[in-house]
Amino acid sequence: MQAATQRRIERALDSRIVRLVAVAGGDINRAWRADLDDDRRVFIKTNANAPRGMFYTEALGLGWLAEPSALRVPAVVAASDAAAAGLDAFLVLEWIESSAPARTFDATLGRGLGELHRKGAARFGLQYDNFIGSLPQSNRPHDTWVAFYWCERIEPQLRTAIDRGRLDQSMARKSEILETRLQALMGPEEPPARLHGDLWSGNLMVGPAGEPCLIDPAVYGGHREMDLGMMLLFGGFSESTIAAYREVYPLAPGAEERRGLMQLYPLLVHVNLFGGSYSARASDIVKAYI
Repeated sequence: MQAATQRRIERALDSRIVRLVAVAGGDINRAWRADLDDDRRVFIKTNANAPRGMFYTEALGLGWLAEPSALRVPAVVAASDAAAAGLDAFLVLEWIESSAPARTFDATLGRGLGELHRKGAARFGLQYDNFIGSLPQSNRPHDTWVAFYWCERIEPQLRTAIDRGRLDQSMARKSEILETRLQALMGPEEPPARLHGDLWSGNLMVGPAGEPCLIDPAVYGGHREMDLGMMLLFGGFSESTIAAYREVYPLAPGAEERRGLMQLYPLLVHVNLFGGSYSARASDIVKAYI
């Protein structure tokens, strides 16, 4: 860690770091476990190239997920964007010691996610924009899910992918057809759910009592099948988790038929981040629904 960054963090914490150990922090950030001279242990993420607002909005999102007390979320200790060139942005969270999953882990996760979704949101969207991975994510509110999903999720990612040459130009016409069909494809109207927004297995950890803990969110108010679709897109979640979710918050008819449509957004994000085979998967989904 940069000496200047460490001094800024110590000032924010009003405590001196006495031991610093590098830990896994994902593909975007550097991460550390820090022991402080006031006997606290914290988790620190730093990034020399973080877009302005990336860590601040993550901190806000963690707080939003924590409000219902449905699932454990790490408490935010401090957050700062880079104030000047050459200074790292940072986010400091409580340190959560990981352990083996409890026998009830899957059921607790499913029920907790159902309760989190039930807590809801004021509208489809959010009062502020944020990020999914390193990509900006617009959360401009809309009154309907279809309008939000097309305008703030699918259309911007499709346009970016086509402009970058990661999707064929013919996808422009196919996406126009998809837009006209979206209302009929989305099934019964539902109120906006409080979403994690990037719920793959890498953004779930096990707490000290074997309980599920949500990390690295990309929150917004949206259709609850978005989180479930993401969970099933890359695997790592059990059928018993989904079953426990359904007990708390039964899904509307047609959820399985809509799943690919709900998975289109995270696939397009992966197209724009990584390209490769994700482009073919996203194209196949668009073709399947037009």
